[in-house]
Amino acid sequence: MGSTYNYLKNAFLELKQESSKNPGVASVILLLWSIQLPYSISSISLGILAATAIFTFKKSNFTTQNTLLLPIALFAMMAMSLIWSIDLRMSLKGLSKSIPLALVPLCFLIYPAFTAVQKHIVLRFYSLGMLVFVGFYLIKATIRFAMTQQTAVFFYHELVTEDVNAIHVSVYVAIAAIYFLCYSEGILWKKIAAIALLFFMVLLSSKNIIIVVLGLLCYHFYTGSRRNLKIGAVFLVVAAIGLSGKIKERFVDEFSSNASTVHQGQNINKVSVGQAWNNPTFSQNNYFAGTAFRVYQIRIFKEMLQADPGVFFTGYGLNATDEKIKEKGAAHNVFSGDGVNDGYQNKNFHNEYIQVLAETGIFGLLILLSILIINTIKAVLNENFIHISFAIIMISLFLTESFLSRQRGIIFFTIMYCLFNGSNDFVKARTEKNI
Repeated sequence: MGSTYNYLKNAFLELKQESSKNPGVASVILLLWSIQLPYSISSISLGILAATAIFTFKKSNFTTQNTLLLPIALFAMMAMSLIWSIDLRMSLKGLSKSIPLALVPLCFLIYPAFTAVQKHIVLRFYSLGMLVFVGFYLIKATIRFAMTQQTAVFFYHELVTEDVNAIHVSVYVAIAAIYFLCYSEGILWKKIAAIALLFFMVLLSSKNIIIVVLGLLCYHFYTGSRRNLKIGAVFLVVAAIGLSGKIKERFVDEFSSNASTVHQGQNINKVSVGQAWNNPTFSQNNYFAGTAFRVYQIRIFKEMLQADPGVFFTGYGLNATDEKIKEKGAAHNVFSGDGVNDGYQNKNFHNEYIQVLAETGIFGLLILLSILIINTIKAVLNENFIHISFAIIMISLFLTESFLSRQRGIIFFTIMYCLFNGSNDFVKARTEKNI
């Protein structure tokens, strides 16, 4: 307990010291902490970040780093799409929530370049904040379980609410867990923190994130030095997947090929990947598992391109594809909702690459791909496992989620991208002293 107290005391002293050199440190931490809070709070935190940058601006600190200009270019492409948008009202709404794509990099350009120590402080306090959130979610779930006796409160959206989104929180928690794994040597409470965060990530039941993080842990096991810790972490993840009925159920549901099954207490016919791509129409009792649904979404965008080839170059406009998706849902007769469950026609593409292509055309997609490629190259050059993990998780996540269609996703991705790529210092995440 004493060592933990001393650690936190020294951490806050270091935060105070580095914030006096670069006011962006505290502002970035505050914004990262606010992501899971109501949108009004994250908007206020974003305003604080911008105000701090403006009031502490010094011409000598301003830089024009090309890597930080790319998110701004993506925002500019989104803004340009308003010219040809098929739904200007929705595009304007989408542009307002996309402002962090431009505002956050601008703030990083105005602030003094973050040093390796300052980057570490941000990651440290971000990860500590995730521990607090995880504790809150688990306490809330325990209280709900005591009241309802329903174990579902410990899993997926029930654990964190659908608005905050279990898949998004899985990403936030995964990065924090990996941070503690990298900097836990000789510190017991950090090892416990890493294991607790990994376990919570598994409870959130995101198949994609679980598989990717498991792969990253295996890679780190074979290339790192703290073998016992990594063996324990990998074992914990595998055991949780195998022993938890709810999590196992989600994996079985994804990979089983039963034509008829029971989903959420109803008898339904499960759609295979092949059927999702080829069936001309479906019925109201057809159920799409995760992969099949995403294949269906790619298919309907392909049909949109065939009907309107010009969309490949311009897209329909930012946040303007909803009506097109609904039209395809009606044409293919997918499940349209029953008052309790939302219909498939009301869901976005669940694929960031397709989403950006459909909204801003090929040029918007090329900017997004450039961001991801540069991020990955710099992560490998820096030999920073946290940065590498962020890069791999984002590339994979964008295949299954339209992560940048939500303000929380935009803020998280943009801050982490700017933090890792905002300077040319090469950092190896090995000990707490050299980041």
